[in-house]
Amino acid sequence: MREQFEVRVNREAITVDDTTTVAAAILRAGVAGFRQSPDGHWRGPLCGMGICAECRATIDGVPGQYTCQRWCRPGMQIVTGAASDGEAPDELEER
Repeated sequence: MREQFEVRVNREAITVDDTTTVAAAILRAGVAGFRQSPDGHWRGPLCGMGICAECRATIDGVPGQYTCQRWCRPGMQIVTGAASDGEAPDELEER
């Protein structure tokens, strides 16, 4: 049986299990914009395997973590770029 526990995404508690990646937890929390590019465009996961680097966020106080490559752990604190800006889109625009 999978272990269920809480993690916090931008201070919001969500329930996940031990097979959930951090990227999936962020999306489950309803956050589409993980970070902003230098020119101000919102970014989110693209490749899902750590090559594109668009999924980076702060995990347990360590910035720049590849969220698609990390499994959730009980009590994990996840902070995306949307937490500081507050203006992340509900969906990323198609380019």
